[in-house]
Amino acid sequence: MPTSLKSAESLKKAMHAAGSAPSRRVAGQDPAKRQQILDGARSVFLRVGFDGASMNDITREAGVSKGTIYVYFENKEDLFGALIERERRTKLAMLTETLNERGTVRETLMRYGMALATLLTSKQLTRVQRMVIGITERMPELGKLFFDTGPDSGKGHLVAYFDRQTEAGTLDIPDGELAAQQFFALCSGGLTRKCIFGALDAPPDEELIARAVDSGVDMFLAYYGTDALKKA
Repeated sequence: MPTSLKSAESLKKAMHAAGSAPSRRVAGQDPAKRQQILDGARSVFLRVGFDGASMNDITREAGVSKGTIYVYFENKEDLFGALIERERRTKLAMLTETLNERGTVRETLMRYGMALATLLTSKQLTRVQRMVIGITERMPELGKLFFDTGPDSGKGHLVAYFDRQTEAGTLDIPDGELAAQQFFALCSGGLTRKCIFGALDAPPDEELIARAVDSGVDMFLAYYGTDALKKA
């Protein structure tokens, strides 16, 4: 089996394991120890990248023995997949909280858009995206996995919100998936690409993000908003 396919398979196993109780090996059942290893791996990956990281580096950073790390994770790809899943859960929970429907539709979309754009342009996520882009050409399965389980995976909650608002008559969205993709693009306002390719020296400040999101929400509602929304 080609190396890229083996790596992708390891990542898929890691994602599955992270979504349920760790069960790959009986000895690796201590959640605190697992998080300790993941914290160490995160520091190493962000510092030297995926290719530059070694299991020895991660072992030293995490403060565990080499034997211990292999009880919990099969290899570097396994670790990377588990990290993606852990970060996804945390960020998804944060984004979902903004859709609690306090206030108007516009206020809710502004909250979501601000949280989304801030996440997509953060220093940490910018580094991770650069890392994944750098290895996707030879490991395309890893790139696809990151796309499927990264920030874009949170679109399901946004689609559900659109469906509720369409049913309530404030929005008219026939294709929630397409609308969510459009909303993501509008709110990033091109800022994400600028961060990834170094056109911005640092993450954009709140004022710049708010300007992009405010304009994006206005454009979105101008197309999908109903007369009922305008009267609200």
